[in-house]
Amino acid sequence: MTMVPDAFACYVQNMLTEMVKEEVYMLLGVGDEIEQMHVKLRDIKNFLADADKRNITDNSVQEWVAQLKRAMYEAADILDLCQLKAMERGRSTKDVGCFIPLLFCMRNPSHAHDIGTRIKALNKRLNTIKERSAAFRFINLGSREDHGSKMHNSHSVNTRREMSGEFDRSGVVGEKIEQDTRKLVEIMLSEKEGSTNIMVVAIVGVGGIGKKLLLVLDDVWNQGAWSDVLKTSVANVVARGSRVLVTTRDERIARGMKAVLPYHHVDKLEAKDAWSLLKKQIISSETDEREIDMLKDIGMQIVEKCAGLPLAVKIMGGLLCQRDRKHREWEMVLDNSIWSISAMPEELNNAVYLSYEDLSSCAKQCFLHYSLLPKTAVFVSNEIIGMWISEGFLHGTSDDSEELGSKYYKELILRNLIEPNTKYVDQSVCDMHDVVRSFAQFVARDEALAGHGGETNIVSKLGAHEFLRLSLESDGLAWSSLQAQKTLRALISVGYINIKPGDSLVHFPCLRTLHICSADVVALLESLHELKHLRYLSLENTDISSLPDSIGMIKFLQYISLDGCEQFVKVPHSILKLGQLRHLNFNMTSIEGIPRGFCALTNLRALKGFPAQVDGDWCSLEELGPLSHLRELGIHGLENVILSSSTTKAKLGDKVHLTSLFLSCGPNSILANGDLIKDGDSVSEEEQQQIEKVFDELCPPPRLENLDIKGYYGRWLPRWMMSSSVVPLKSLRFLFITDVLCRQLPDGLSQLPYLEFIQIYRAPAIKRIGPDFLQSYHHHSASSSQMARALNKLSVRYVQGLISLENFSSLVELGLNEDLDLERITNLPRLQKLTIEECPELKVLEGVPALQRLVLAEEDMESLPEYMGGINPRHLELYCSLELLISIAAGQSGPEWDMFSHVEHVKAYAREGDNRKKWYVLYTANPFNLETNVSRSFMSREHHLYWADSSEMEKIKSMFEKIHHMHICCGVICTTHIPFVPTAPNIEKNDITQMQVMVDPRMRFMDDWFGPADSKNQLSLLHDSEIFKESEKGDWLNGIKLKAEDLPQPKADFNKRHSATTTCALEALVRCKGRSHQFYWLEL
Repeated sequence: MTMVPDAFACYVQNMLTEMVKEEVYMLLGVGDEIEQMHVKLRDIKNFLADADKRNITDNSVQEWVAQLKRAMYEAADILDLCQLKAMERGRSTKDVGCFIPLLFCMRNPSHAHDIGTRIKALNKRLNTIKERSAAFRFINLGSREDHGSKMHNSHSVNTRREMSGEFDRSGVVGEKIEQDTRKLVEIMLSEKEGSTNIMVVAIVGVGGIGKKLLLVLDDVWNQGAWSDVLKTSVANVVARGSRVLVTTRDERIARGMKAVLPYHHVDKLEAKDAWSLLKKQIISSETDEREIDMLKDIGMQIVEKCAGLPLAVKIMGGLLCQRDRKHREWEMVLDNSIWSISAMPEELNNAVYLSYEDLSSCAKQCFLHYSLLPKTAVFVSNEIIGMWISEGFLHGTSDDSEELGSKYYKELILRNLIEPNTKYVDQSVCDMHDVVRSFAQFVARDEALAGHGGETNIVSKLGAHEFLRLSLESDGLAWSSLQAQKTLRALISVGYINIKPGDSLVHFPCLRTLHICSADVVALLESLHELKHLRYLSLENTDISSLPDSIGMIKFLQYISLDGCEQFVKVPHSILKLGQLRHLNFNMTSIEGIPRGFCALTNLRALKGFPAQVDGDWCSLEELGPLSHLRELGIHGLENVILSSSTTKAKLGDKVHLTSLFLSCGPNSILANGDLIKDGDSVSEEEQQQIEKVFDELCPPPRLENLDIKGYYGRWLPRWMMSSSVVPLKSLRFLFITDVLCRQLPDGLSQLPYLEFIQIYRAPAIKRIGPDFLQSYHHHSASSSQMARALNKLSVRYVQGLISLENFSSLVELGLNEDLDLERITNLPRLQKLTIEECPELKVLEGVPALQRLVLAEEDMESLPEYMGGINPRHLELYCSLELLISIAAGQSGPEWDMFSHVEHVKAYAREGDNRKKWYVLYTANPFNLETNVSRSFMSREHHLYWADSSEMEKIKSMFEKIHHMHICCGVICTTHIPFVPTAPNIEKNDITQMQVMVDPRMRFMDDWFGPADSKNQLSLLHDSEIFKESEKGDWLNGIKLKAEDLPQPKADFNKRHSATTTCALEALVRCKGRSHQFYWLEL
């Protein structure tokens, strides 16, 4: 599967080289055999790059490569066992790559004989494999290990793409291409400082996404084509202002060509545009289009699987052209089509193959492994890199494994083979496009099985083939169905898997990686120690309460994660025997402490969920001191620490590799009944001073990039966060502040030169984010002070005391959520995206000239906010009440038209039940288009309403001043007349009762009145009602629009509020109908 022969051959050959260096062959008495193995592997390795290429499509080569892989896996297992024997005899295991333990183990004659016999047998297999290779006539392409960016030609797979000047208009769909075109024009017409005549503009995106808008250098794989060949000759003959447009899949190419920033990253198609493109591949007439539109429900599901990639949509269209236009036929395509790893179209293979073939051998292994991760689960980068290390994919020293893994992870991002999930600002979580995933799983099909949720034939697949790696999105799969997979090296299971008492791990002796999430796994713990080769153990969100004492027998363990195991309370003392541990995660567990002596685990690179204790039975913060290799550290329960030398001896400032730090006080420290304390009254001054001193002593090193502080109840954030700090956070990129009682943010913090993102979550004492926070940072040098400030994203959530937010000159994206007192947002000149959720008091939004996208979410919103008239976003996404949506759906005849008509694209939604987007309005200004699923009958219920005539209006004008003591109408009350039948529809007409309902502008029922529907007209009914009597007192009002041109402002305001109330009344009908569902309704 994820093992690329070229890369793994290097891994095994390096082991054999060490054996020769240590003269192990002399002890084994098989010197000639070892030397032969070394030579054969070296010879085989020369043509493995070509074999790996042909392995994708040539069945005979696939069989040969599979045999070679199994042989190399066995070699690695043998060497593992050698080291284990040495470890059992008590020799040092500081460096697993060192063969001194291996040399020692060979001095045991019986063990030496066993190892020698196995190596001889393995050598015979390699000899047979090498002899068979001659029949394939492999080409000596050399090793790809050191040629990560060099492309090779292949006679077996045609990777060239034919270019054509012909323009196919059927492939142009959607508003996004218009936006991208405008944006590119702006970039190419802009002037940048510099002396050169030529500006290079880059378009970056995954293969097949559609980047060819203006072709100059298309699909560039090597910057040398520009820098070594074209740049000088072109520059000599052009005038200043010339432009070069380059499209590439690799961001590093754009960087190497010195393209201007920002690069233009191509977004995928939205669902409606993808559907439009799919239809264009299928229809040939209006009749065809009507037939296809009848299949839109299943078609949208097919489009969703294409995930916005035009190439995938077009391939799907070609496939559907061959099918009958029937629902069942399209369902068959959805269930068993291109996404099956057993049948990949050649065009799709070639599209992704270009990117795959350009990877180094090690990067290929990482890429193929990534495709194995279940789509439904979230895997963060350090988990993934931990798996890569455990599988032996990273060929470096043990000291730099994480850095090397991070390098490959970033390379996959830069090449657009995986895409950062925008919910995670630090790119720690990525998604892999289905097209790319399918290709990778197709390449790895002989070694790996990825079983998806709901797949019915998973058991039969398990019975038909022995896999080396399994990835399961389980839905009740029986553990016993896996037991035939005796060669399994990696098992990843997400979701419920049926593990019964007596089930065991003994059937999987070769496992290196075991990841089981959200299952009951207690029954497996007894046999856990049988996994001698295990490097990676993750049992997140499972039912375990402790690890077995035998955990210390798994000597190769490097990674343990028990994140989310809430029942986990005991860390066994034997964990201290795991000298190779690199990653330990106790987040969201219930452990009280860690055994003393923990400081011996000096190989640790990441430690999360470390409980701060002062109890003498557990290790204290002092034991963190010797852990000098830590890169990630999370400390919980700091409220338990009494200031002492232990905080100083933790030596956080000396941990020069530390880049991520999480400091937390327990949930009970500032929470009362689950709610955040709104002020410091419930925390004594002494407690606040104590926690301030503790945090002050935990000063991190300057290299820190990610800082997360939670539950801190000091009055001020730690001194080392202040601009006057002796140790400035000059490398800080991401800052998270959660559940804090501090009164303000540190002065000048937002001016840190590399700080990209700040999230403030539940900080009720902060009233303002502005000048102090934005002042100059004390430690800026002259050069750094001239740098453009890096802060471009800010998230402020549940900061309910915040009143204003202003003057962020560098901010590009701002998110606000339930900041209930926020009134003003001003002067954000570079802001492009603004999300406002449940901020009802916001009245002022100004100084945002660059705003492109506005998201407003307030499901009780009755009218668009007035600040909409003063801003000009190109996109508006709105989540509002049904009443407001009805008003928007009315278009030019509705009261909200002037508030949104200037926006180029509007998507407005209203909720029904759990469906947030049940009702919608989609509007485009140019060309004009307004689409909605709110029916005309629903919008035409205005005939139910009764508004007072002009004479009545005169009577109630005098009441205006009595409402909130204002001289103009500040709210309008509407009454609604609803006739209904209390029993059955066959009653006499004179038994019909009239109901009058009154609501306020916030859709609250104020009163209702019942009366007979007699000869009285509606006006007299209104006058006789209790509602009107209350209105005469000035408590409630009713009125009609004033009909005149050029109304004075007070009267215009009244009209606006009157229109809004009309919308409220429509919803009142719906709600009233729901309350009185036992009645039969009639329409007037």
